[in-house]
Amino acid sequence: MHIDPELPVMAEMVLDRFRAEKGKITTAESCTGGLIMALLTSVAGSSDVVERGFITYSNEAKHDLIGVSQETLDNEGAVSIETAVQMAQGALEHSNATASVAVTGIAGPGGGTDEKPVGLVFIAIASTLEEGAFAEEFHFGDLSRDEIRNKTVKMAFEMLLSYGLAAEEQ
Repeated sequence: MHIDPELPVMAEMVLDRFRAEKGKITTAESCTGGLIMALLTSVAGSSDVVERGFITYSNEAKHDLIGVSQETLDNEGAVSIETAVQMAQGALEHSNATASVAVTGIAGPGGGTDEKPVGLVFIAIASTLEEGAFAEEFHFGDLSRDEIRNKTVKMAFEMLLSYGLAAEEQ
């Protein structure tokens, strides 16, 4: 697996930001399979910021571990903004973190459809500072699996950094 060399640097930036705010992070990952957590915990001393991570690759894991509703999974699918939001909220509720990031998408090379093509990713952030979650939809295109996963992690880190900035403004 190829990891974008920018990602470990971004992981350190996220940890530094949350450390400065005395925040804790939890993750709920599907299409990245734990890559966000792996990058965060590859940094020495990350245990003061990283609370826990959930790898919820299957629908059962999404439902059983972090409470994504079966109705959402049945009606909207695992790759949907609704699922990403429930993943972020569920990870936060099932942890002692102050913020969560959740990712779900189609990393390919197969598995895409006209409605949900390869490269479609949803990322959601939830925090104890606000109710609900902030979510975005990304269309990375029909890239390699590694490229889609790297782009997903990069956007997740950017969203976590934005969350940190928002917390400072309050």
